[in-house]
Amino acid sequence: MRVVLATHNPHKVGEFQQIVQQTRPDLEVVGYDGPEPVEDGVTFAENALLKARAAAAHTGLAALADDSGICVDVLGGSPGVFSAYWAGQKKDATANLELLLDQLRDIADPHRSAHFTSTIALVLPDGREHVVEGIWPGRLAHDASGGGGFGYDPIFIPDGQPDGAERTVGDFTAEEKQSQSHRARAFAALVPLLAAL
Repeated sequence: MRVVLATHNPHKVGEFQQIVQQTRPDLEVVGYDGPEPVEDGVTFAENALLKARAAAAHTGLAALADDSGICVDVLGGSPGVFSAYWAGQKKDATANLELLLDQLRDIADPHRSAHFTSTIALVLPDGREHVVEGIWPGRLAHDASGGGGFGYDPIFIPDGQPDGAERTVGDFTAEEKQSQSHRARAFAALVPLLAAL
């Protein structure tokens, strides 16, 4: 079975395919080449649904869309839905990361708690819609570390690492990230819905 992932981000397509292979190897995730809707929602769920609806309408396939970001407690949950644009409309991942680190420069470790949120919308060609969410708790490092992942991964230290490790997601292997991430957690909630297709 094929589903279209409503993103032009090749990192997300690859990451989703790896996550999907762990539980639904019969499911093929294909990239989306249609027009991008304006993401004018104020929640992750609203934006995920906007993208999934557009992809389902354009392709005639079942469509998945993820809207995700990092939510920092001391910033009242920001960047949140604005994570990709935190440093401006260019979607510059390096500038976003550097701005966030600069804003938290004087914040001590006990107050650097944060979490990644992934909200996945599934829109079927017949109009049925489902939304699930995954949360990955942790905190932010003072400096970027590791060459893996993308976006804010190099500054996010997930909770619950073995032996009390303090690695950022940038230091994780792809397999470690795919098994623990906010997207993996959201997708786990989506599996029963996909199984019913």
